[in-house]
Amino acid sequence: MASHHAPASESTATPHANELAEAVRAGLPAAIAELSTLVRIPSVSWDGFDPAQVRASAEKAAQYAREAGVFDEVEIIQLPIGADAESGAGRLGLPAVLARRAARNGRPTVLLYAHHDVQPEGDERQWDSKPFEPTLRGDRLYGRGTADDKAGVTTHIAAIRALDSVIDGDPELGIVLFVEGEEEFGSRSLPGILEKYHEQLAPDVIVVADSGNWDLETPALTIGLRGAVAFNLRISTLDHASHSGQFGGQVPDAMLVAIRLLSTLWHADGSVAVHGLRSHEAETPDYDEARLRDETGLLEGVSPIGSGDILSRAWYQPSITVTGIDAPTVQNASNTLVPSVRVRISARVAPGQDARQYFERLEAHLLEHVPFGAQLSIEDLDLGQPFLVSTDGWAAEDALATMQEAWGVEPVQMGSGGSIPFIADLVARYPEAQILITGVEDPDTRAHSPNESLHLPTLQRAILSEALLLARLNSREL
Repeated sequence: MASHHAPASESTATPHANELAEAVRAGLPAAIAELSTLVRIPSVSWDGFDPAQVRASAEKAAQYAREAGVFDEVEIIQLPIGADAESGAGRLGLPAVLARRAARNGRPTVLLYAHHDVQPEGDERQWDSKPFEPTLRGDRLYGRGTADDKAGVTTHIAAIRALDSVIDGDPELGIVLFVEGEEEFGSRSLPGILEKYHEQLAPDVIVVADSGNWDLETPALTIGLRGAVAFNLRISTLDHASHSGQFGGQVPDAMLVAIRLLSTLWHADGSVAVHGLRSHEAETPDYDEARLRDETGLLEGVSPIGSGDILSRAWYQPSITVTGIDAPTVQNASNTLVPSVRVRISARVAPGQDARQYFERLEAHLLEHVPFGAQLSIEDLDLGQPFLVSTDGWAAEDALATMQEAWGVEPVQMGSGGSIPFIADLVARYPEAQILITGVEDPDTRAHSPNESLHLPTLQRAILSEALLLARLNSREL
């Protein structure tokens, strides 16, 4: 599978292209205002954060869907996790928005996906402005969720409004808008939603607006995603803390074990050292170390890690990252041996390997390499399958063509080091649907990090690309 500049479809220009461009331009201030309102709602879906904020975010997204004026029905749905959706038993997932209009006169149905939940803000001291107060600096809007993925919600609704404003009569294509509320926390109630709302969600084309572009001037269609394995690992050696002077050097503390155990996960060059983790072979575009340093902020003198082409490491090789450690802070560090440490493991799965198999290999490695007989336990396991997207269908041709119309340059077909685990669930449920993965992110977006931001000219082009795609679908007979 190649990942490079790909010629767009040779089909004729999209109907109403000029009118759509003007409608998108005229509607952009309202779209940015609505996005800003969404960003002000701290809809963090993780445990320990206020679920009422996720509910408020869902209600606001549902309001915008209703105001678009094209849907037959708009509802907020919330189903149990890991239980039969019809029974109502089990812990509830977080609220999602489902809006629908039926297809008419043989037109296709498109499912437009985005998510309204966000990552935690992290250390607010690392932000240059308040994380939940959208702040404009230059042509970028800063704030948590500006790009990932409340901009996806905005893109869908703004594109629908533009289409509805320029065509004669109501749109004839079927539109399903699905705005999930827990993508950042494992999409745990999604299987139940797909089961209960199977018919209401059924599409011919699925547009997932949760990825990125090659750069500020070049759009991209994402054709490969790594899977995800995430869990909390607890490491314990003592049943209580003990004086580090009196007993240090005699019994192992949990921090010593954690440092030694975690170091076995990587080779000397930083590539993963766990037996049985596989890579995927595919071409990648040119991308050098200078660009890597610029886009990541790699400090002078610090070298990259891994082996092979740089983009292959990001898109098609496994990786393991420790994203958090629960242990005494330096300020609260007493002279004691730490009895237990908890770490968060976030691992990525290359396309072609099953996420469950990946976890089993990683778990076996940890158990085999744990020093001093320390006790390990694994909690809160989340699995997401990797995915490779076919671009052979007419929907991909239309998407590539409309990207070129909106941006004025040929789009890139690229992989992604990130994960969107539910896509594998959608494909399993709707195997005949064509998948399109788009988005508004760029190399400076910093999704999930402090100072997340959205490039507003990219937002405008993304809305126009989608509006043009919807116009093509509205003219297509199945």
